[in-house]
Amino acid sequence: MLTFHKLSQLYARPGFLLRRAHQISSAVFEDECRSVGLTPAQFGVLSVLRATPGLDQSTLARALGFDKVTVLRVLRGLETRGLIERAPAPASRRNLAVSLSAAGLELLEQAQGPADRAYDRLMAPLSKAQQGQLLELLQLLTTGLENDARAAFVPPNQEAEAQA
Repeated sequence: MLTFHKLSQLYARPGFLLRRAHQISSAVFEDECRSVGLTPAQFGVLSVLRATPGLDQSTLARALGFDKVTVLRVLRGLETRGLIERAPAPASRRNLAVSLSAAGLELLEQAQGPADRAYDRLMAPLSKAQQGQLLELLQLLTTGLENDARAAFVPPNQEAEAQA
C-alpha cells in the first residue's frame, strides 16, 4: 500500500504529467503527419523559416527553444531531403542563413492539414474553455520559468527588437 501511495505521488507530479503529455503530443503529431514524413521539430523549423526566411542557425534555435545540437540535427535531416537551403549570411559570412526551398514550402503546405488534425486530436478531451485555460496556464508556466530552461526561447520578432 505504501508503494502505491508513493507511485500515486509520482504520477501526480507536474513534471511527470508534462513529460507524458509531451510524449502523447509527439505521438499524435507523428501519427497525423506520417503521410508527409515530418516530426514536430521539423514542422517547427519549417514553420519558423516560412515566417522569417534567412535566419541564422543560432537565431533559429532560439526561436524554437532548441539547443544548437538539436537544431543542427534537424537542419541536416531537412537539408538531406532538399527542404531547406543553407548559405553564408549576408551580414556575416561566418554564419549560415537558412531558408525554405520550394520543396520545403510545398511540403509545409501539405503538412498544414495533418498538423491541424493533430492539434484537434490533442485538444479533443478538453472543452473550448479548458483548451484556453490549458494554453494560458502553459504560457504562464513557461514564461515564469524561462530563466531555468536549458535552451533559450526568443521568438524572431523579439530577437530583432533586442538588436535594434
